[in-house]
Amino acid sequence: MSAVKEKEVRLIVRIVGKDLNGKVSVERALLNIKGIDKRLSGLISRIFIKNANLNENVLLGEINDEQAAMLEKIVLNPLEYGIPSWAVNRRNDFETGEDSHLVMNDLAFALRQDLQKLSEIKSYRGLRHIWKLPVRGQRNKSTHRGKGKTVGVSKRDNKKR
Repeated sequence: MSAVKEKEVRLIVRIVGKDLNGKVSVERALLNIKGIDKRLSGLISRIFIKNANLNENVLLGEINDEQAAMLEKIVLNPLEYGIPSWAVNRRNDFETGEDSHLVMNDLAFALRQDLQKLSEIKSYRGLRHIWKLPVRGQRNKSTHRGKGKTVGVSKRDNKKR
């Protein structure tokens, strides 16, 4: 009888500064990175599996350090690996005009900068953000009034003295 060697599975894999669960598939684990949605996660995982010559059902904890570095490169620069520009989150950037993809803290910083620029130039969207009102045309007659306020006529107690 030959002894079957079990693969060593790491429970935590660190990619792009985020600890990911090693017991799930690559596609599912990438969903925990801020800035990567389900569609982009599928695209990245397919390209990674193809470039690394891995099985489609490989768990994230089964990849080695070199493959983890390759996955991190794909996550940080998806356009260089053939992912279409419509899948990235910074198309036609406001300042540079280029397509790029930001993740984690870079994405949060860029969004904060965009909102600050909108509020500084006093655009409609910027003012709505300042006033904490809905930006994209939702109704606000009965909603978005702030916490604690009641809507409509307040009823009096039915108890008589």
